[in-house]
Amino acid sequence: VQLQASGGGVVQAGGSLRLSCAASGTTFSLNDMGWYRQAPRKQREVVATVGREGNTYVADSVKGRFTISRDNIKKTVSLQMNSLKPEDTAVYYCNARRTDFGGLDAWGRGTLVTVSS
Repeated sequence: VQLQASGGGVVQAGGSLRLSCAASGTTFSLNDMGWYRQAPRKQREVVATVGREGNTYVADSVKGRFTISRDNIKKTVSLQMNSLKPEDTAVYYCNARRTDFGGLDAWGRGTLVTVSS
């Protein structure tokens, strides 16, 4: 399984970025997909997830600003990030997970998002 994240970069506070994660080597539609982030000196935390049925979860810290979506045809999961804050600065990781069909817990290499004040 390969998860290739893209779209990170440097943006000023209040700006927007869109992260995308392309999956290969997996039956994408069977997976729950998610975005996690890890800021310097902090533990990795969940940002948003979208289940195989399309149900979504968004962390309180980004609710109303970030939106997660998936495209089962293109095998991608995206994270639209608006009204970015300096505290959103982190490495963002894409995750693919399922507990059935043999199980899976795969991570991409991460993409850095830096929000300047």
